[in-house]
Amino acid sequence: MGFDEMDVDTIWQNGEFVDWEDATTHVLTHGLHYGTGVFEGARAYNTEEGTAIFRWEEHLDRLYASGKPYEMEIPFTKEELSEATLELLRRQDLKSAYIRPIAYYGYDSLGVSPRDCPTDVAIACWPWGAYLGEEALENGIKVMVSSWRKHSSSQIPTNAKTTGLYVNSLLAGEEARRNGCAEAIVLNKEGNVAEGPGENIFLVRDGEIFTPGLSQSILDGITRDTVITLAREMGYTVHDQAVISRGELHTADELFFTGSAAEVTPIRQVDNVEIGSGSRGPVTEDLQTAFFDLVERRTDDHDEWFTYV
Repeated sequence: MGFDEMDVDTIWQNGEFVDWEDATTHVLTHGLHYGTGVFEGARAYNTEEGTAIFRWEEHLDRLYASGKPYEMEIPFTKEELSEATLELLRRQDLKSAYIRPIAYYGYDSLGVSPRDCPTDVAIACWPWGAYLGEEALENGIKVMVSSWRKHSSSQIPTNAKTTGLYVNSLLAGEEARRNGCAEAIVLNKEGNVAEGPGENIFLVRDGEIFTPGLSQSILDGITRDTVITLAREMGYTVHDQAVISRGELHTADELFFTGSAAEVTPIRQVDNVEIGSGSRGPVTEDLQTAFFDLVERRTDDHDEWFTYV
């Protein structure tokens, strides 16, 4: 669905609410040329208690942390960004939404150094269903291991959500889609499993859950942390610093992706190899049910994770 088809008309930009079509930036913006921006993706869910943003504080904390390696000072407080986001949801009467805050070096000079460039900040919200398709949540998706590798944290900080780094994600994801897959899995420079282009990955074997650790050049996903927490509360053994080889993907009992956009999405096939029974496995279904029960507030657990509009 294109933005022009959605009932959204306002963006918050540098302290002001502006019409969607007027939220523009200069063609010589530093972030456009060098990828010097940081961003977040969060979801607001329609619950019986009203619209609620899931783990908004953690997303904001990560936004500010992402700017630190680039010496980017965000010229608004977290409280100001929170109030802007809540007001944006109210103004557009969005009961559920995807939320995209972004901070980037703006227009001043086009040397590689951004020291004279301002930091521009914007927030947009729009309705967005299941990232990989509604049917994917139940039936699972077909993926492939990409020929593109994930960059190492010794090259570029992998735990910062930097705009320019998603070129790597684009290459991997589009390669997968050209080959008839919904998504990719990327390996790190050592050849072990890192993550998806925009998702963390989990493997289930003999009832235990494994996911790559931060040393494997992954993003420390907030949905990843949520699923680890829920799984342990449900009694599962979770290995959250796992090193997973490519071959282990094919012999897994179950695989699934997590992410703010992807939520909890089963993987039914990797490189034309059927995973488990070739459909959503019981552990994945168990965790997926717990996740959606949580975010849609069918349970009172972890109310501290929600910011109500």
